[in-house]
This record gives sequence, C-alpha cells and structure tokens, in this order.
Amino acid sequence: MTSGNTVLVAGSANLDFVVRAPHIPAPGETVLGSDFSTFPGGKGANQAVACARAGGVRTRMLLALGNDAYALPLEHSLREAGVEAHIVRTGEPTGVAFICVSDEAENAITVAPGANSQLRPEHLPDLAGVTHLLLQLETPLDPVLAWAQAARAAGVRVVLNAAPAQALPQTLLESVDVLIANEGELAAVTGVEDDMAAAVARLGRVDVIVTLGARGSCAHTQGGWVLQPAFEVDAVDTTGAGDTYCGAFVAALAAGDTFAEAMRRAAAASALACTRMGAQASIPARAEVELMLAQGRELARDELRRYCEMSRGSSSLIP
Repeated sequence: MTSGNTVLVAGSANLDFVVRAPHIPAPGETVLGSDFSTFPGGKGANQAVACARAGGVRTRMLLALGNDAYALPLEHSLREAGVEAHIVRTGEPTGVAFICVSDEAENAITVAPGANSQLRPEHLPDLAGVTHLLLQLETPLDPVLAWAQAARAAGVRVVLNAAPAQALPQTLLESVDVLIANEGELAAVTGVEDDMAAAVARLGRVDVIVTLGARGSCAHTQGGWVLQPAFEVDAVDTTGAGDTYCGAFVAALAAGDTFAEAMRRAAAASALACTRMGAQASIPARAEVELMLAQGRELARDELRRYCEMSRGSSSLIP
C-alpha cells in the first residue's frame, strides 16, 4: 500500500446471493438459472475493497454487521484486502442482496439492508489522518448527512456515490465535494432528465462525474468538462463495476492524481471488474490496473463525445 493519505468509507456491507440466468426475469416471469454463488458485497464494502486493493491506499471502513454467519465472509474479504474495519454489531441480521446476472452481463439487484439500517451519526470514527470520506446511499440518509457535515467541518473532502437513486436534501449536496452518479441517479437527484448539462448546472459548485456504463464516464469540474472512454474488455458480470470505479477514483485522488488521471485509473479498474463474477471478488489488484493503463485499449473518444452531446442541451462545453 502507498503511504500517506487515508480514505474512510462509511456505508453498507451485504452478502450477495448470485444466480446466472439467460436473461433478467420480467415481472411475473420465472427463469431457470444455472450457476449459484455467494460473494461479499454491499456498495460501501465494495468501494472500500476497491480503494485498498485496486487503489493501493490506506483504507478504513465504518460498517454494521449482525451476529450471524453471513458476517464472516464480509469480515474476511475486508481483512484480506487490507481494509481496517470499524464494525458496529447490531441485533439485526447482516444485510443481503439477491442478484440475477444475465448472459449479457447485465444484472438486477434486490437488497435487504438488515444491519446496515442501524448505522447512526455517532458511529463515525475519528477522522485523524483521513483526507477523503466516501459515502453511498444504502444506509439511512440522516447519518450520511451527519457524516458528510462532520467531514466537511474537519477539512476532509467528501465524495458521494448517489446510489441507489433518490432525491437528496440540499444540505447534503452542500456538504459534498464530488458527486458520482449514473444517468438515472443524476436525474433522481436533480429532477432533470435527458439534459446532462442542465442537471449538472442545477447542482451548483459540486464536481460531478456521470458514469455511462460501457461507454465510459464524463465529468464537470471547476476546470470544465472531462471525458473518459471505457476500456475494451469482454464483460461477464457488471456487478460491482460502478463501486470499483468509485473506490479506485477516490483512492487515486488520495494518492495525489489529478481529477482526469483519477478518472482514467477508475475506468481501467472498473473495466477489469467486469471480466469476473462477483462484486468484491472481481476487483483487480493495483498491478493489474497498472497493466491495463499501460496496455489496455480505450474506446473512441469521439463516440463518447457524440453521446454526451446528444444527452445535453448544448455541446459547446464538451472537449
């Protein structure tokens, strides 16, 4: 691990129950699946593992677990990745997620939060040495807001992954330095659909990254727009790819990379995560990310630019 700055991730941890099927079932449809496995998951835990394993930075995590067998693989996965876990034990069962992965590598996910719902504002650990706090929305909103405000007051940069999609109070947005969202999540946060520029403008001074799946990502920062095409891979499971992006991005910022450099590193890590099954199990090591950065092939930037221009009211800001 690189020395120096520390990332604190506060959020969810779930045990994922994953079934592969020919396609995602429609309402009322029964689909016969094939492979079944369990994997450590949860947006918070996935992002913490990505910070430590793919990003190679010192990583701590605040999470809640039950006193049950489902907690054990989650603790093991965090420990193996080198994450320092601050665990709140609750009377609720450990959170679980039920995931169907199609042959096209798409997924549908249902989460039972369990212990995650018991996290409270007062559970935030000491922020000494922490430079970046990474948050998501699989835990109650009140503690997320309190943690963001406490971090901002302590001079810690706050990064929020606005997932799962929901409207957010202005007080939370005002406490965030970087917002990471896909197109649906951005629309839920801002109330603006099909116009990326208008949605981003509504968020004010916050830096915004919009993840665009297999196309890549784009961002609006105080310096203007940044485009990052995806790396070409043969995808088998996209579960956890977005979380890998978030964790690798924040780790890169903590290690001193520029915003654009951090986006490229995150793109490489998330692409590699799509080539394996599972959430935390698919997150690559830092050495693999370095190899992808050196030898991997990015999709055409012009294609990403055209897509972003079609998703915006004005194309003049796209580089």
